[in-house]
Amino acid sequence: MDINYLQQKFIQCEAEIGKEIIGQKDTVRTALLSLVTGGNVLLEGMPGLGKTRLVNTISKVIGLPFKRIQFTPDLMPGDITGTNIIEHSDSGNSFKFEPGPIFANLILADEINRATPKTQSALLEAMQEHTVTVGNTSYMIDEPFFVMATENPIEQEGTYPLPEAQLDRFMFKILIPFPTKEELKGIVGLTEGGFTAEATNVTNREELLMIREAVKTVPIADAVLDRIMDIIMETHATNKYIREGVSPRAAQAIIRGARARAFMEGRYNVSFEDVEYVAYPALRHRLILSFDAVSEGIKEDDVIKSILNGKLG
Repeated sequence: MDINYLQQKFIQCEAEIGKEIIGQKDTVRTALLSLVTGGNVLLEGMPGLGKTRLVNTISKVIGLPFKRIQFTPDLMPGDITGTNIIEHSDSGNSFKFEPGPIFANLILADEINRATPKTQSALLEAMQEHTVTVGNTSYMIDEPFFVMATENPIEQEGTYPLPEAQLDRFMFKILIPFPTKEELKGIVGLTEGGFTAEATNVTNREELLMIREAVKTVPIADAVLDRIMDIIMETHATNKYIREGVSPRAAQAIIRGARARAFMEGRYNVSFEDVEYVAYPALRHRLILSFDAVSEGIKEDDVIKSILNGKLG
């Protein structure tokens, strides 16, 4: 396993995706960090900011099948997982499992909070265990398996907010900002100006799994590990802005994400900067803010920044 070769492949993937995704460099990078560490991503952003295009482009660049599931209140669990159907033959009738759209390597769960909790939970098993259980039989989902779910931050009518236990299953939560004027000009030029920049395939399933294994071997010094533990423990310290601190999964997400970022940067050690970079997407959906924070307009990222700077009181 040539580490330098795999690092270059990782960097090429990011650059190739950037041909079709204007701006949003942090969004692309954070999504790739999650992909190569076996995590899932929750995207929060207004409609039309390229969430579907992002997953589609990632699929094209890494050469893996992609499926989009539009979540609606009438969507049933079987519409996602698949179901047993009756198959007629000369020897009689029998049941045959017809796989649903969840059986793909890359899944876009669009507007996940519009589905009922029963349907949301059908996705939960696949995200956590990478299996689907129908009846008494469990079916394995091929690796790598990556779910990117989306939420609209302002439209809450007719939605079912994700419970904290399910939010905790997402490795990262990424906030997609509205593009700048120059980025918007580039987007319009890409889609309406006749200029075409097609992303091409860079890697494949086997190399992606090799990258995942290589990322696991990136060492992390005791001092950096202690820094991560301090960040997690600080969310459980007594303060006026946090009602509930984060779970141990947050520490796991930071460690995995920091290792992947170090690998992508061409380094073979995790730095404090890596930790701070991934702390925001790893913590923002796991923190439960207090009433004081909400009433004062304090956001999750404000609290995380204060924790990283040692100024949370």
